[in-house]
Amino acid sequence: MRAKQNKRVLLGMSGGTDSSVAAIILQDAGYEVTGITFRFYEKDAHTEYLDDAAELCTRLHIPHLVYDAREIFQQRIITYFINEYLKGRTPVPCTLCNNLLKWPLLQQVADEQDIYHIATGHYVQKVLHNGRWHISAGSDPDKDQSFFLWGLSQETLQRMLLPMGNLTKKEVRALAAERGFTKMAHKRDSQGVCFCPGDYRTFLREHTETGKIVPGIFYNEAGIPIGTHEGYPFYTIGQRRRLGIYQNQALFVKQIIPETNAVIICNRLQALEHNGMYLSHWYLACPDEIIGSNDEIIVKIRYRKQANRCRVTLTADNRLHVCLHEPLASIACGQAAVFYRNNIVLGGGIIDAVVE
Repeated sequence: MRAKQNKRVLLGMSGGTDSSVAAIILQDAGYEVTGITFRFYEKDAHTEYLDDAAELCTRLHIPHLVYDAREIFQQRIITYFINEYLKGRTPVPCTLCNNLLKWPLLQQVADEQDIYHIATGHYVQKVLHNGRWHISAGSDPDKDQSFFLWGLSQETLQRMLLPMGNLTKKEVRALAAERGFTKMAHKRDSQGVCFCPGDYRTFLREHTETGKIVPGIFYNEAGIPIGTHEGYPFYTIGQRRRLGIYQNQALFVKQIIPETNAVIICNRLQALEHNGMYLSHWYLACPDEIIGSNDEIIVKIRYRKQANRCRVTLTADNRLHVCLHEPLASIACGQAAVFYRNNIVLGGGIIDAVVE
């Protein structure tokens, strides 16, 4: 049995600035660090990130492991990503990857290596609340990643070390430069989804069968055709850019109908507002504190700068009914909804339906 107080930690290392500085901080704190780089996806067989992670581990005199997870990543994340768009939904691959793949794999390999602690370069913290561990927001509001970590088990949370949680990105870059890791200090942040950092539409075109995505018709709210679109998977609820139709007014995607390849357009933001939503595949650290509670709970459906007060109840078919105190626009099925109280993550789920 591993001793909880042992000083060994398995650190997920992507080859980027954050996980590299996390290694430095953990080592400074006296931990015996082992780095691990997961091979999830490699566009055009580019593996420079493996070399960067290995180089840093060599400089810090720590072991470096490489774990090939490309097959399971394809099955669980990429296939899900494509299928959700083909269903007319908006997927959340980073949430799924963190909660169901990345952190569980870290824990699995740590067990195999007889290492207790697991860590990453996420900008989040953790707190013990009423005897249960919770993720809480990081100190840097522009880098906080708590939104993506709502579904982690108590065992995982207990073992987590989060060295970046009380730092800002500016401080992280300064620390890397100060310690002589100039390349890491100036490395650009990754943008968007790791396997399609650019336009996801290009990725869908390249990874779906011919004939799966074909042009269709834009309709207005009255059902009148107003233009042609490139294929319903290329649109999401609330979208207003890259529609390819112009009427001297703002236009928004209101509804996607996969069965008929139709996309409904509206010209009023208010038409996108809903008073609630239903969540499936949900997880709550302390369900009794959330379900039916009259205390103020905040729900977010976007990564940054959006929060709404709500009340949560349980339906007969085991979904969460989220009743919003104020209407919220552009709720897309397939997105994640995450609950907070005082910057503490209470849990979350996947949006299954909206309430008019």
